[in-house]
Amino acid sequence: MPAIDFHRTLPGYAPTPLRDVPALATELRVGRVLVKEEASRLGLPAFKVLGASYAIARALGERFGLTAPTLDTLRDAVRGSAVRLYAATDGNHGRAVAHVAALIGADATVYYPPDITEAAKKAIAAEGAQPVEVDGEYDDVVARAAADAAADPAVVLVQDTSWPGYTDIPQWIVDGYATLCVEADQQLGALGLGAPDLVVVPVGVGSFAQAVVSHYRAPGADGDGADGAAADGGTLLAVEPDRAAGLVASLRAGRPVTVPTGETIMTGLRCGTVSALAWPVLRDGLDGAVTVSDDQAAAAVDDLARHGVDAGPCGAATLAAARVVLGQPGWREAIGLRPDAVVLLLSTEGRAANPVPQDRV
Repeated sequence: MPAIDFHRTLPGYAPTPLRDVPALATELRVGRVLVKEEASRLGLPAFKVLGASYAIARALGERFGLTAPTLDTLRDAVRGSAVRLYAATDGNHGRAVAHVAALIGADATVYYPPDITEAAKKAIAAEGAQPVEVDGEYDDVVARAAADAAADPAVVLVQDTSWPGYTDIPQWIVDGYATLCVEADQQLGALGLGAPDLVVVPVGVGSFAQAVVSHYRAPGADGDGADGAAADGGTLLAVEPDRAAGLVASLRAGRPVTVPTGETIMTGLRCGTVSALAWPVLRDGLDGAVTVSDDQAAAAVDDLARHGVDAGPCGAATLAAARVVLGQPGWREAIGLRPDAVVLLLSTEGRAANPVPQDRV
């Protein structure tokens, strides 16, 4: 079934808000700026549960022979079984996997690097997951989780990045993220707007950006903003932290490369390697990618809050990126952005998911 049909069966499902921010439209000299605010999604302060829930349903559905899995049928299948869910995370994905595991009565083990926020560690523990702290960067954590999962046939690894031989679950996660784009289309249509002229999406391993690019570059898109993807003519821009710019480095090299990562308040985007599934989609479908600093992201968090939008640093990075691109001489003209353009910023988390350190406020 389409991911949105599954999500609509979950308790508490509702489309997240699409915030119209006229003050930002004035600042950026465009017609409209709309922010898709993922500060409260199915009981969690980030969008990740869309991908985690759908992928878990598909993976366990295949394991237990369920043709149209629901929470109830998943609970029944898991009861009395030895199945366990593993995930590596830099915050929101691991919490989402643990949350869904708790809903269906499955055990979860979540691996993370030592430098994720204390708030993220506590949130993962509060979902009932067994935490495993792994010394190293995000890529090291993923490798450890994958190795441990491979050693136990009862374990299902629910990871939002892919590599050769591990693609089904990452693709189902991408498919789950598409619900956000479908909602945005419908909300734009309700405002009488067509497809956005510029969409800005944050990139960690690239799976969410893969979902966004796949949606907005879908063949046959008519861009009516009501049902289906946007027209091919819209500009798609990705943003990364300047201390974890694996996509930008890969685009420059023309091939996937791994980069070392540094500390950043955009912890959910601190990933040095682009997902193998995401890479060709992003390479061929994006119009550009930029990096932003912690200071730029922190300023965007504060500014969005003043305009009534709850965004953490990863989500607010999209506003920081729009400011970079639209504030540079010639860039607006280079992407053909009209004065009446509609800009869609995809804000993937609320402040509760990833609080800005006090020295950045």
